[in-house]
Amino acid sequence: MRAGIVTLVVAYVLSQFYRAFLAVMAPVLNADIGAAPEDLSNASGLWFLSFAVMQIPVGWLLDNVGPKRTASVLFALGAGGGAAVFAMAQGPGHVSLAMILIGIGCSPVLMANYFTFARVFDPKVFGTLAGVVLGVGTFGNLVASYPMAWAVETLGWRETMWVLAGISVAVAAVAAVLVQDPPALEHEGGEKPKGSVLTLLALPALWAIFPLQIVNYAPAAALRGLWSGPYLEDVYGLAPSGIGWVTLVMALAMIAGNFLYGPADRLFGTRKWVIFVGNVLSGLSLLALWMFPASGVVQTTVLLSAVGLFGASFPLIMAHARAFFPAHLTGQGVTLINLMGIGGVSFFQFLSGAVYGATKEGAASVTAPYEALFLLFGLPVLIGCAIYLFSRDSVN
Repeated sequence: MRAGIVTLVVAYVLSQFYRAFLAVMAPVLNADIGAAPEDLSNASGLWFLSFAVMQIPVGWLLDNVGPKRTASVLFALGAGGGAAVFAMAQGPGHVSLAMILIGIGCSPVLMANYFTFARVFDPKVFGTLAGVVLGVGTFGNLVASYPMAWAVETLGWRETMWVLAGISVAVAAVAAVLVQDPPALEHEGGEKPKGSVLTLLALPALWAIFPLQIVNYAPAAALRGLWSGPYLEDVYGLAPSGIGWVTLVMALAMIAGNFLYGPADRLFGTRKWVIFVGNVLSGLSLLALWMFPASGVVQTTVLLSAVGLFGASFPLIMAHARAFFPAHLTGQGVTLINLMGIGGVSFFQFLSGAVYGATKEGAASVTAPYEALFLLFGLPVLIGCAIYLFSRDSVN
């Protein structure tokens, strides 16, 4: 089972890469196939949308088919096939189609691991294990920063995407061999309990958690995955290599955040207050970027990294919500929470493209569109924190 988990973690590294690599490719895609920042924002939004929409069927598949076939088949067809479509793209529409396919392919890999952790391991270590997987997976952000910029400049972006297509198919093939499904649940009387996503939505304990989950990951995902590239190019005149270095630092902060949040519930004896304080700091960092959008590359890098560090509470939010799931709905529970997070990213990614386009037209300064984006991301996080205050804590 360990070898299968490691393989799924490798697939998740690629998933993190695919949601973040557009930032460093923005200049070359604009020059080669006319894909403007607004087009790439929509393409990135479609990645998250397809990923989010797949969470409900993925949850059912995990509960009824198992992670082995669910993850290996979808990753091969979606991630491998989507990367191949991207390599042949002739315009923004092809990029969008490729990102939809890649989103579908990446949709089961993290949840397959979480499903296994929830079914096999002690609930007290779920947050730690979830944080470790996210922390390791976020190394995909590193590869999507300076290394990706180097590959694009050295090999060409089409050749790089063909290599990624081959790697994705190879990882899926290994997963088909090594991943093991957890043992089936034993039910009293031999009859499986009934329930569905609607059963989970009827749980009052989850409703104060949902709003923060929807807005928590959106700022870091959008800034690291796309908007940091145009922002650093327009405001500071950075080339792809410079953008790669800044996003590399932000990616390192996101990795550190995942590892720090993971065991924090056991360290402090609370999940709620660790999550609350971290997300307040993330929201305040976004407001600082709004107030000081051209304060210098170093200061901007620090603030972007703070958003990534403090906004990395996804594994602990998942652990908080998971404490309220019925055992037989574990797969649908973890994918429901993931749907909230990724759906929120998709919504804000589409909205950010519209806000950017509307603000850029007739803007008084080059920073105006980005000020609007920082405010768009920052205020919802703080509102989500206010609602989260009404949640019930969980430590088991």
